[in-house]
Amino acid sequence: MSNTTKSLAPLIANLSAEARRRGLSDSAWARLAGLRKESLSRLRRRDSCDYLTLDSLARAVGACLAVQQLPAKPTTGDGHFPLSLTRDDEEALLVLATSRDLQPENWTKLGPRFFMAGLATLLASLRGFDRRTLLALAETLHPGTSQPDVFRLWLKDSPLRASRFVPPLEARMRHAP
Repeated sequence: MSNTTKSLAPLIANLSAEARRRGLSDSAWARLAGLRKESLSRLRRRDSCDYLTLDSLARAVGACLAVQQLPAKPTTGDGHFPLSLTRDDEEALLVLATSRDLQPENWTKLGPRFFMAGLATLLASLRGFDRRTLLALAETLHPGTSQPDVFRLWLKDSPLRASRFVPPLEARMRHAP
């Protein structure tokens, strides 16, 4: 099976499910999209489709096609954690933590939202960091992460080990201007 088929089939299936959710038969859905029912039927067996056809089918069910940024690094199956952390990754996290930058978009550049929300929660537990603001950032990044049971899971599953990360962070904070 080609990559196109692997990408097209789930997309058509999702759009079909949305059409059904809206009570549309294939005939009605195709008509709204400006297609013949036979064209929709053939599309389900094809390896490729032009953008305008997909866009018409999506708009007919109140959806749109979009480009989604993939994670820069591989993540766990659930997308919550990076698969690994290098020393360079840890350094980037230390720089972010000592910068006191609280812009969510800057945090999400360095890792998945749940992972970064856990880091914000970790920082909130340390002396010298604004607990309230960091917990609010954690909740913005991934709601629920600041809850003790969720954070406990983060600590257990995260590739970032607090015992390895906190000492150099505290040393940097002592020597920061």
